[in-house]
Amino acid sequence: MPPCKRQDQREHAKRHGEELVLTPIHIMVSRHSAFYSPLIAAISAGFLEQEGLDAAYSIMTPNNTLAAGLADGTVHVGQSAVSSSWSAMESGQSNAFVHFAQINERDGFFLVGRQPDPKFAWGKLAGREVLVDHFGQPLAMFKYAAHRMGLDYAEINAVDAGDVHQIERAFCEGRGDFVHLQGPAPQQMEQAGMGYVVALVGEAIGPVAFSSLVATRDWLETDAAVAFMRAYRGARDYVNQSMASVIAESEAGFFKGVDHESLTRAIALYQKLGCWNPDVHISERHYDAALDVFLHSGVITKRHPFADVVVPPPDER
Repeated sequence: MPPCKRQDQREHAKRHGEELVLTPIHIMVSRHSAFYSPLIAAISAGFLEQEGLDAAYSIMTPNNTLAAGLADGTVHVGQSAVSSSWSAMESGQSNAFVHFAQINERDGFFLVGRQPDPKFAWGKLAGREVLVDHFGQPLAMFKYAAHRMGLDYAEINAVDAGDVHQIERAFCEGRGDFVHLQGPAPQQMEQAGMGYVVALVGEAIGPVAFSSLVATRDWLETDAAVAFMRAYRGARDYVNQSMASVIAESEAGFFKGVDHESLTRAIALYQKLGCWNPDVHISERHYDAALDVFLHSGVITKRHPFADVVVPPPDER
């Protein structure tokens, strides 16, 4: 159940003529999707407020990046992936941030076709036009999934249609035989009869360090970081234990224009896939699996040490 302690504190403060002061915290995400429900629910279901934190939420843009926000202190917590640290490490640079908790331990992309196909096999993509998300990690994971399913990526007519909104729009306008998207866009397409989920990339790859929470080492030493982590643990329990429809209702304000049924189905599929393991730790085994993915795709040249990228949650220090 969502927390109610902060509401009790508000009522107590009101009765005694006191002002309840919350500590601001800015959370920036690389992407916005139901896939990141553990982090979104920390805000929408009141867990951060319960811990005395007033959250601002924003989505990264090319001109307003997560790395820059963390570096100048305007962002406190970000949604990223362990792979985001490797590009700097490949050139011998150090990272301004570290990863302290997992969000998802599965790939959260769906493969959507024009028609339902309960007997879909990845080999059916050979020679077909597929609108593949060409952002670094989604593309690396897609290539690795195809490899695991016995398909040479070179056999696919993989199209870079632009950013996530451009990809979705291109498919809806008739381009491509298949499209590669996170939820709830595929569920909205199903609702409109414009596309149908035929495969989950996360099933093809298995457990992997996909997305994680990042912050600077200095911020992780603060009381606010410890309070954030308490709230985040509560939110993870909430998204694992609650009905998808309840979670969707609490997150509705973050998904304006998305119908309740589509959002509910996306969340339910992510629950079933096992994206949100209740354990908040980024495991070394899943980190190694992510290294395998990126080495296969040629994005990195060596195995970067776990200890240089991942630190314990702040409430365990």
